[in-house]
Amino acid sequence: MVQYRAPRAFHVMTKPIGPICNLDCEYCFYLDKEKLYPETNSFRMNDEILENYVKQYIEAQQVNEVTFAWQGGEPTLMGVDFFRRAIAYQKKYRRTGMTIQNSFQTNATLLDDEWGEFFKQNNFLIGVSIDGPPEIHDKYRYDKRGRSSSQQVLRGLRVLQKHQVDYNVLCVVNRHNAESPKEVYAYFKELGAEFMQFIPAVEHFGGKNVSPRSVTARQYGKFLCQIFDEWVMNDIGTIFVQIFDVALEAWMGYTPSLCVFNQTCGDALALEHNGDLYSCDHFVTPDYHVGNIADTPIAELVDSDFQRKFGTDKRDTLPEYCRTCEVKFVCNGGCPKNRFIKTPTGEDGLNYLCAGYKQFFKHIDEPMKMMAAALHQGQPANSIMPMLRQRQNAAKTPRMPGQAAEGKVGRNAPCPCGSGRKYKQCCLRNR
Repeated sequence: MVQYRAPRAFHVMTKPIGPICNLDCEYCFYLDKEKLYPETNSFRMNDEILENYVKQYIEAQQVNEVTFAWQGGEPTLMGVDFFRRAIAYQKKYRRTGMTIQNSFQTNATLLDDEWGEFFKQNNFLIGVSIDGPPEIHDKYRYDKRGRSSSQQVLRGLRVLQKHQVDYNVLCVVNRHNAESPKEVYAYFKELGAEFMQFIPAVEHFGGKNVSPRSVTARQYGKFLCQIFDEWVMNDIGTIFVQIFDVALEAWMGYTPSLCVFNQTCGDALALEHNGDLYSCDHFVTPDYHVGNIADTPIAELVDSDFQRKFGTDKRDTLPEYCRTCEVKFVCNGGCPKNRFIKTPTGEDGLNYLCAGYKQFFKHIDEPMKMMAAALHQGQPANSIMPMLRQRQNAAKTPRMPGQAAEGKVGRNAPCPCGSGRKYKQCCLRNR
C-alpha cells in the first residue's frame, strides 16, 4: 500500500446532503453552495461514495480514535437508514483496537424518537444549532416559508434529552443576540446544556464590508467577556464553553487544539455529497477544490502540496502586527476566512475580529493563569472560584477612607491558586 506523509490524524466535515436544508437562516454561508453544482438534481450521497469514503477515511488515520463528523445543510434529511449504513461500513473497515465516534450537527427540527434511539444506541455526539431564547433565536433562523423555528428546535432538543443522548449547543453570535450575552448563557443553562460553542457570524462581501447581521469585533469581545465572568465565578467544571477550554490549553502551555487558534491549519477539510474534497468548511469554492476521493485517495489529497500550503499560509501570511502581539500565543491570527482588514500600520491580513479577541484574551488573563497554576499543582480548575467570589464580594463592600481592601492578596501571602508558593512568586509574577 502506498504510504503518504498525511498528518497522523485529520478531520473531515462530511456533507452527505450538501447544502440542502429545511431552514432558511439568513446568515447561513452554506446554502448558496448549490451553485457549485448547477446540473445536480439530487444532493444525496450514494452508497458507493459513502462506503468508499468510510473505507478511505479509516485507512488514512494513523491513530486509533477516529471521529466522523456529519453536517450539512441538514443531515437529518438523509434519513436514519443512511446513517445505519454508515455505521455498518464503519464496523466493516474498523481496525482491531480502533474506537470510532460520530458527531452530528443539526438544527434539531426533524428529530423524533427514532433518531433519539439511533443516536443513543450508537453513541453519537449531537450539536444543536440554537441562538438563544425564542425571541432571539427566531430573528434570523426560520424555515423556507419564513416561519419561526424555535419551538421545533426545542422539541428536538427534548428528544435528545429524553433518550439521554450526549449533545452540545452551537450558538451563532450575530449582531442581534450579541447584545444579550447573559440572557443567552442563562437560557442555555436553563435548558440543561452543559457544553456550549459561541461561533461568530462574519459575512464578508469583499474589502471591509460585512453584512448587517455580522457581529462586530467589539460586540463579540464584550459578549465573550460577560459570559466568561458568569462562568468563572459559578460554572467552572460544570459548564464547558469551547473557547474557554481552548484558551486554557494555551495558558497551560499547550498548542490550542481548535484550528481557528492553531498556528497552522489544513487538517480540517470538507467533503461534499459527490466525493469532492475541499480545503476547509469555510473554503468550499472552486479555488479550494482539492480533488475527488473517487479519483485520488483521501490520504494523498490531504497530503497534497496544495493542501499543505493552504495550512501553512495561515502562519506564513500573518502580519508583523500580529507576530508581536501579546495574545498571539492563544490567537495566532484567528481563522483565515476573517483576515481581510488592514492593521493600524497598513498591512493586509488582519482578522476582522482582532479587537474583540484582544479584549477577551486580555480580560481572562489573570483567571486563566490562576486555573493553569492550580492544574499544574494537581488541583481542579474550579478551586479558584472561592477566591474570585471573595474578591467580588470585597469589591462590593464600601470602605472607609484609608481602609485596606478586603480580599486583596498581599505580595507575601499564599497564592490563591493553591500552588503553595507566595503570591509574588506565582500568579503575580506572571501577570
